[in-house]
Amino acid sequence: MAHTYEKSSITAELAGEMIKAAASKATEIGVPMVIAIVDESGVLKAFHRMDGAALLSVDIAQNKAYTAVSFGISTDAWFDFIKNDPPLNTGIVHTPRLVVFGGGYPIVVEGKIIGGIGCSGGHYTQDMVCAQAGLEVAL
Repeated sequence: MAHTYEKSSITAELAGEMIKAAASKATEIGVPMVIAIVDESGVLKAFHRMDGAALLSVDIAQNKAYTAVSFGISTDAWFDFIKNDPPLNTGIVHTPRLVVFGGGYPIVVEGKIIGGIGCSGGHYTQDMVCAQAGLEVAL
């Protein structure tokens, strides 16, 4: 029986390319963003705070990326998952670093979760657009 296993992880190069794509989209829509990329273990791999992005967005972007990689689902999917389940809806939202609104996605390459991306700075729908622009680089 094996006592170890291998995990795939995002490269610094891909993380940087994703940051550039997300920041470009943020510039296009006129909303300064904080963009965070974490590796498969939820550890920060790349980070960018655009000029004018809100200070509070620093933690939110990182937490969105962390949430997405932690369970392998997007942060907006969390709301649908808990909204009709009172014990989860009132309990799990107190979990540190859990974000249940849009802007965080797992990064999946060749069927493996290699990291997560989180964007924060605008309405969560704008955050989602920027994060999706970053994700397109990984496809």
